Amino acid sequence: MKVGEILASLREERKIGQKELAVYLNVSIGTISNYEHNVHSPDLAALSRLADFFGVTTDYILGRTSYRFDPELLNRKISSQYTVTDIVNTVLTFDSTTTNSLMEYARFLQSRQ
Repeated sequence: MKVGEILASLREERKIGQKELAVYLNVSIGTISNYEHNVHSPDLAALSRLADFFGVTTDYILGRTSYRFDPELLNRKISSQYTVTDIVNTVLTFDSTTTNSLMEYARFLQSRQ
C-alpha cells in the first residue's frame, strides 16, 4: 500500500474525518486529501505527528513494515524486573525448539488465568 492508502485506512479505523485530522496537524483539509490521494507526501514533522496520533511507527505509515505497534510498548514494564524489550531480546537468542516450547508454556499459563 502507498502512504495515502495507509493514512486513509488509519483515519477510517479511528472513525474520524479529514477535518479532525487536519485540525490535529494544523493543516488544511485539502492537505489531508492530498496526502490520502498521494498527490503530496507529509513532511518529516507531519509524518512524526501522524505516527503519534495513530499510535503506529513512521515505518508503518511509509509502508516499510506491517508492524503497527506503538514503539513505546517495547519500554513497558511487564514486571518489576523486565520490559518487553528484555523478553524479546532473550527469546531472539533461542533456537526454534526452545522458542516453540516457550510459546506452548506461555499459552498453557494463559489458559489458566
